[in-house]
Amino acid sequence: MEKKLIEESKKYLMNTYARLPVVLRKGRGMKVWSTDGKEYLDFVGGIAVNILGHCHPKVVIALQKQSQRLLHVSNLYHIEPQIKLARLLIETSCADRVFFCNSGAEAVEAAIKLARKYSKEHGVADKYEIITAHGSFHGRTLAALSATGQEKFHKGFEPLVPGFKHIPFNDIDALTKAITKHTCAVMLEPIQGEIGIKLPSESYLKQVRQICDDNGLLLILDEVQTGMGRTGKFFAYEHFGIEPDIITLAKGLGGGVAIGAMLAKDSVAHSFQPGTHASTFGGNPLACVAAIATIETLLEDGFILDNCNRMGKYFKKSLERLKKEFPSSIAEIRGMGLMLGMELTKPCASIVNLCLEKGVLINCTSGNVLRFLPPLIVTEKEIDSLIDVLEDVFGEVA
Repeated sequence: MEKKLIEESKKYLMNTYARLPVVLRKGRGMKVWSTDGKEYLDFVGGIAVNILGHCHPKVVIALQKQSQRLLHVSNLYHIEPQIKLARLLIETSCADRVFFCNSGAEAVEAAIKLARKYSKEHGVADKYEIITAHGSFHGRTLAALSATGQEKFHKGFEPLVPGFKHIPFNDIDALTKAITKHTCAVMLEPIQGEIGIKLPSESYLKQVRQICDDNGLLLILDEVQTGMGRTGKFFAYEHFGIEPDIITLAKGLGGGVAIGAMLAKDSVAHSFQPGTHASTFGGNPLACVAAIATIETLLEDGFILDNCNRMGKYFKKSLERLKKEFPSSIAEIRGMGLMLGMELTKPCASIVNLCLEKGVLINCTSGNVLRFLPPLIVTEKEIDSLIDVLEDVFGEVA
């Protein structure tokens, strides 16, 4: 059956993904099962989406109840779950207002539009340029793609949207030199994810915040991957002692259901008025109740964030031990919380395939970095199982 489904997938779906040869049908907690009944430990987590694991009971029950009550109404009306979710996000962040959408790319698009609108209202007409970083990833829509500082994503889609300038990440001098009279904002990921988990220096984001203040620029932090507790705090910016003007959020927000959000300080948010931006499905009742259940579960007793911190440290130490065992294969371990990367000395696609055969799902990014984004409920036992598999695989490859 699985073979037939894979053949149909290749026949009917556009070839936009290098899919692994497995069809996943069911998931619970850290585990997923394929159509042929094979069990896998999931250390990809839907690429940082399934922060509470697969089919968390509170999220499932919230969806079941809401699906019998109201699936969708237009944003022409006030929506009760949307109001409650907005309140939760504002109480948990440094922001004052929320715009809801459906994905991280849409949240980034909204942030770009808001930054330009605000700057034109508070500066000059040609204040529109946004500085982003090399190695960044902000989404696949054309403006978000143009903001992304990786040429491999640009190829074939030129001409790109003008108004973006890319500089080296973690380089304050480069940022200072890049600012012109046209600059309206700086947009950064607190920790770069797609490039292979690249962390800033301890003082970098504080310096960026100061430079933005000194030059009248907005600071946008793309927390699509780092938000929702992924780094051990609800937002990654909390680690660095700063507050951004605009935050983008998605991935883990809905606990597996598609929803995005763009949060902003009150003074900036007022630049969006009726007619300036909208989303038909943004903040629909079904997605909002999933997000409410996810946030309430994440924050209700502190257990999950505490587990993220403890397991993140345990996981990182376990990977470091593996590095000592295979120094010729593993170059570096880096990350924060349960957002970890293992840089290899060679391409890692074969490692991913071998782990799949042994019942573990992992992700390869940037060609030679194994990226680990497990649900925040992961246990020591499950981490040990992954390490055992990686040890076997590196032994075979060596």
